[in-house]
Amino acid sequence: MFAEINSRKAGKEKVVKDSGNEKGGSQLPMMEDRPSGGPMKKKKEDDERLQENMEKIRHKILVLSGKGGVGKSTVAVNLAVALGMEGRRVGLLDVDFHGPSIPTLLHLEGKTLQGDGESMLPVEFSEGLKVVSLGFVLSNPDDAVIWRGPLKMGVIKQLLSDVRWGDLDYLVVDLPPGTGDEPLSMAQLITGDRGAVVVTTPQDLSVIDVRKSISFCRRLGLPVLGIIENMSGLVCPHCGGLVYPFKSGGGEAMAREMGLPFLGRIPMDPLVVAASDKGQPFIYAQQQSEAAKAFTRAVHQILALDKDSSVKK
Repeated sequence: MFAEINSRKAGKEKVVKDSGNEKGGSQLPMMEDRPSGGPMKKKKEDDERLQENMEKIRHKILVLSGKGGVGKSTVAVNLAVALGMEGRRVGLLDVDFHGPSIPTLLHLEGKTLQGDGESMLPVEFSEGLKVVSLGFVLSNPDDAVIWRGPLKMGVIKQLLSDVRWGDLDYLVVDLPPGTGDEPLSMAQLITGDRGAVVVTTPQDLSVIDVRKSISFCRRLGLPVLGIIENMSGLVCPHCGGLVYPFKSGGGEAMAREMGLPFLGRIPMDPLVVAASDKGQPFIYAQQQSEAAKAFTRAVHQILALDKDSSVKK
């Protein structure tokens, strides 16, 4: 499905501890020890497990941005919840290791990842949505995660291969800003039908950096499903009118210039901020808000790609 966009558009547990957190730190429930046949055999088994997991997931969506503070995690959460509301089986993977905010946005603080001796088990947010975040394994939410690139790569691979995701229609991945270790590892490890949703805010300062994310996707052969212009206008809590503290139209202009789909503008709304702080995704907690309506239109564009693909097949 997503690959077509490019052609159209041009018991016993082991733990992984971070190297900088000897006290507390983070721990991931791991699989039972297996008979070792040497490092090459173990790598082959890990790769096979990863491939098996990826084959059970129809579509993978990476939510990324070249700029921090654009609301990327909020977009990822509401995208996952919206897909679930449409009857899809969804997984949400938070690999923003240094600032895992998914537990807060879904009111899942205090939840932990469990292991059954064979796999890690995701946290169930609702019947159709499974969630995994490093925030679930931090012994203290104030702990800083101090990891170098190779360790990040290993943990990302573990989260893809050792978590019992099961059969999913969509896996939504919340990535940290930029084009560093986490986005690169994810783009290299995820196989099958995959694509990126790129988030920006309207002002030039954001758009300039977000263009680099699009170049990143193109160099790695990762289809860009579309651009979301977040924080595009502020809904006045008194009159309901829109003002534009960050300008408007910068993301749409970038999408047009770079030949990419534009998924829509999401305005800021004090009600949306309040809902997010309470761990209530605005896509259902504030369904009548302009932000929720705009986001629903964006999600329907993504769902339409699946229908288009089905027709072509």
